[in-house]
Amino acid sequence: MNHDLLSLAAIFSQLSLLAFGGGNSILPEMQRQVVQVHEWMSKADFSALFALAQAAPGPNMMVVTLIGWHVAGWPGVLVTSLAKFGPSSFVTIAAMHAWERFKDRPWRRFVQLGLVPITAGLVAASALLIAEASDGSWVLIGITAAVAVLSYRTKLHPLWLLAGGALLGLTGFGQ
Repeated sequence: MNHDLLSLAAIFSQLSLLAFGGGNSILPEMQRQVVQVHEWMSKADFSALFALAQAAPGPNMMVVTLIGWHVAGWPGVLVTSLAKFGPSSFVTIAAMHAWERFKDRPWRRFVQLGLVPITAGLVAASALLIAEASDGSWVLIGITAAVAVLSYRTKLHPLWLLAGGALLGLTGFGQ
């Protein structure tokens, strides 16, 4: 097995166990490992792969598979997918059994209350990381802010926001 595949397995199996509150919570560390530590791609490339993964149907962590493809082709796809989804699946199954076993315990509510702000902070950090990598001009920063406000304040489906961004991109606006 080549060095890149071993590195991919090590990185994504660790990230799998840190993905508390969803996969997007590990994006900052994923980006740091892929862009800064291993230099497999640029920030812009990472951001583009993330956008492509979000636009595609399927799990929101398809970026993992795309990174594997980018680094090592089909073997990379297999290694990153198994490393990212395997360990967390086993831990989740075990945790759900324990969670069900202690369903009548009062401490469960406090654990849940404590995890909510941590998860929100991790997801917010991920959003800032992707915005920073994507926004190269004040116009793009404005578009990002407008989409964030629209997404938060309205019930617009995210696909409409993506379609609007695609149309803006086709016009060359913001370049």
